[in-house]
Amino acid sequence: MGSLSISFILTHLFYISDNGCLELIRAIKYVVFMFYILTCCLLMTSSLAVADHGLPAESMGLIWCAPFAAILLSLAVMPLLFPKLWHRHYGKLIIGYCLLYIIPGASSFGMDVVSHEILHVMLSEYMPFTILIASLFITTGGIHLTANWFGTPKSNTLILLTGTFIASIIGTTGASMLLIRPLIRANAWRKHTVHTIIIFIFLVANIGGSLTPLGDPPLFLGFLEGVPFFWPAVNMFLPMLLLSVCILAVYYGLDYYFYKKETEESPYKSSQTTGGIRFQGRRNFYFLGGIIGGVLLSGFWHPGISFDFFGVEIQIENLVRDAILLLMSLMSLVTTNSKTRESNHFSWDPLLEVMKIFFGIFITVSPVIAILKAGHDGALSHFMEMVTKDGAPYNPAYFWLTGVFSSFLDNAPTYYVFFYMAGGNVTELTTTLSTTLTAISTGAVFMGAVTYIGNAPNFMIKSISERHGIKMPSFFGYMAWSFVILIPLFLLTAFVFF
Repeated sequence: MGSLSISFILTHLFYISDNGCLELIRAIKYVVFMFYILTCCLLMTSSLAVADHGLPAESMGLIWCAPFAAILLSLAVMPLLFPKLWHRHYGKLIIGYCLLYIIPGASSFGMDVVSHEILHVMLSEYMPFTILIASLFITTGGIHLTANWFGTPKSNTLILLTGTFIASIIGTTGASMLLIRPLIRANAWRKHTVHTIIIFIFLVANIGGSLTPLGDPPLFLGFLEGVPFFWPAVNMFLPMLLLSVCILAVYYGLDYYFYKKETEESPYKSSQTTGGIRFQGRRNFYFLGGIIGGVLLSGFWHPGISFDFFGVEIQIENLVRDAILLLMSLMSLVTTNSKTRESNHFSWDPLLEVMKIFFGIFITVSPVIAILKAGHDGALSHFMEMVTKDGAPYNPAYFWLTGVFSSFLDNAPTYYVFFYMAGGNVTELTTTLSTTLTAISTGAVFMGAVTYIGNAPNFMIKSISERHGIKMPSFFGYMAWSFVILIPLFLLTAFVFF
């Protein structure tokens, strides 16, 4: 935790924008709050035996899902009805929702149990998640890409295709942060740009990360559980190809329609310039390589060294990975010219927003995940019956249920839950039950695009776009787009492959 705090403070010291002092104060306040939460959990986790028994999921009713549902409802309604109130106080509201779970949970199950659950989710899930997202955000934010791109249907489609391809190499977050600003600049002359950003979220921030464990957190989690590195490329390539081609075709037609409605003349028609792509801050590609190497190292290197920290087992390879990611972030901040970040309109607001929102999501989703893990003995037991048919896995149900939960929960723990609902035997799931694992994997990765909170880059892209003056749809407005475009294609995917 201390290393993350130092990283945050240093980042704001090395780069301060026009509102940098306020951003620095906000970041320090957030870090102090994080220290407070962890310290309280450490003090209240008085017995290491707590690790042996978590939440009593079998006796928990659906009421324990209410705080998480409240966060989702607030994300959907508050920015639409009370935008100024939400922007200024969303962090306080999220803390309030967390307390709606923590206080009754402590009263019902004991503070030891609840504080251990929070400590576990913070150290094992939220911290690695945050460090990975932050490192990709920082390094890609130091790369300023300029090219003779103008917002035409052809060039926009090419950018989307490129982003879809590289998302499996540098991750959906890395690809999104690298290309979203050039895409916005290319379309700055146009009035109709929302559809381009939405399709960018569909493809680059989600579906494009299907082919390697580096692409999306659920696949990385499967990799850590023993799924071979190239298994996603072999088994998910055709579903990804089908979806990507269909979405790109829909987008080209849609963008061509809006392009013809533009009243301003395209700069492309009057431009006499030619040339290729130019990069500022190219050394950040080396730091991106270091991040990829650190993630790979934690998957391939298993020295069997770990230590128990107040009932939470911490693997040495994960510590080394996080240290490498933080080091790459720090080197990016130290060595990148501040003008490069200014050219990208770099701001910490999107990262802080994601960190605060997902802090609440990770904490309040704990009882939801616990109930799901209880299987037939939990309040959501009917879901277990839905994923089996005649004693065998029912692959369409795995696809849709994993996808639905991934749309509203974090897709990594959702993948984990359904992975073990399918048996958890890696050898079996990658051979005789390979179709089942493909259904789980595609559901988790693809359907993260259905809502803004389905995958972390979604909210980052929304925030960055709004800072550039693009009026993005509300939570429900975005879902209207995803339902109209994605749900028919998901039905096609389920029919063809499952």
